[in-house]
Amino acid sequence: MVTKVGIIGCGNISRAYARAAEKLAAIDIVTCADLSMDAATRLAEEFGYRAQTIDELLSDPEVEIVINLTIPQAHAEVNRAAMKAGKHVHCEKPFALTREDGREVLSMAARKNLYIGSAPDTFLGGGLQTCRKLIDDGALGRVTSGTAVMACPGHEHWHPNPGFYYQRGGGPMLDMGPYYITALVHLLGPVRRVTALGGKAHAQRTATSEGAKGQVLPVEINTHITGVIEFTNGALITIIMSFDTIKHTNHNIELHGTEGSLSVPDPNHFGGEVKLFKRGFDDWQIQELTHGQTDNMRSIGVADMALAIRDKRDNRCSGRTAYHVLDVMLAFEESTKEGRAIEIESTCVQPAAVVDGEFD
Repeated sequence: MVTKVGIIGCGNISRAYARAAEKLAAIDIVTCADLSMDAATRLAEEFGYRAQTIDELLSDPEVEIVINLTIPQAHAEVNRAAMKAGKHVHCEKPFALTREDGREVLSMAARKNLYIGSAPDTFLGGGLQTCRKLIDDGALGRVTSGTAVMACPGHEHWHPNPGFYYQRGGGPMLDMGPYYITALVHLLGPVRRVTALGGKAHAQRTATSEGAKGQVLPVEINTHITGVIEFTNGALITIIMSFDTIKHTNHNIELHGTEGSLSVPDPNHFGGEVKLFKRGFDDWQIQELTHGQTDNMRSIGVADMALAIRDKRDNRCSGRTAYHVLDVMLAFEESTKEGRAIEIESTCVQPAAVVDGEFD
């Protein structure tokens, strides 16, 4: 059974979802909508969808799942509108910008017996699933520590509209943190507490990208955050999220255990190189990937939701996991302001590992 899907929000990321969905048998995107009818029409013509207004899409009886690709400030509002119309929803990251909005969305989904989910779904790809299998099979022993580093010079050099990244709701943690923290939760389970420091290198930035060149961008948020995540299983992971780094050689994620160490590929991608070092090895050994789905498979989380609805199980990119990740990210900012460790009130179930071939 194929689940019919509609997209709300027809910006650049919508095309990645559209291309991936063509490879996933569980879902069929049939319609799209945007505040700009021109944007909806362009996407519809490119992929053979119907172009609708948002109200038309929400009232369309054929659509069972809505993919919410609107800007982060609108995620919670559109999620609620879709669920009010009786639709299951998978939204882009972050799940919300405040805990209050996130809790309201979760509560509404529970009341209406609807599925809610959120990006990133990159952890369902072959790279991170291979890492999960190695950990579950005991290759590292007990994971005790690690590092996670996302550091770049910022987005004003390439993004056509970069101002948002330096305003409330932006910044390296809310922009890229979902990939790294979701990957870690998938590999290690939920978080107990965090402690952090933060700052910013510039009070304002000047855009050099095409379409925004010369624009002065006020910096309202921390553009460099560093801290430690303590997981419920006891692992301590040092994390850096930065828009203030011109160049670095740190690896994306490394995990260290009592029996070995693991080099984890970029959590913003579905594939990548997995390397393992164990006692007795002369050097790191590249691991053959145990799972497929290594292309840019954005929409795989939507396919997982469709299969979960059919099989009456939890979707892996669940709202509970996404809310827990949001809770952790917001705790980083609170820790920088309050100068203390922040206990994480929420929790989640560690997403189930993928069976290879599950989405074929």
